[in-house]
Amino acid sequence: MKYLHSMVRVRDLDASLRFYCEGLGLREVRRMESEQGRFTLVYLAADETPDFEIELTLNWGSEEDYGTARNFGHLAFRVADIYATCQHLHDMGYTINRPPRDGHMAFVRSPDLISVELLQEGRLPPQEPWASMPNTGEW
Repeated sequence: MKYLHSMVRVRDLDASLRFYCEGLGLREVRRMESEQGRFTLVYLAADETPDFEIELTLNWGSEEDYGTARNFGHLAFRVADIYATCQHLHDMGYTINRPPRDGHMAFVRSPDLISVELLQEGRLPPQEPWASMPNTGEW
């Protein structure tokens, strides 16, 4: 058996692509649009793990409430510099819900409220302003 991808429903494809591509550094590997099915699928991958993909699904014109339930859990990415990654996302206007106080782990949420865990490759020493920053909201 081979693991292929995880699917995340999105409300605003451009906002989601900004978060995942510009914010996290994933790249779009393929896209499919279905006029008949009224949906767009966009597959994203990280250069280090090209076989693992995230499928963003936009259902055209849907008013369905995807809710904020925590039944999905989260996506996780290993990063080379957690402080730089969090600062980049913060500068783009995203809230770092669980700052990397320990130099190892942080959480941020996508525009569609998907929790994303960032894990430092190895550990970095605690660093301000992150070390004393409180949690914000949910993740």
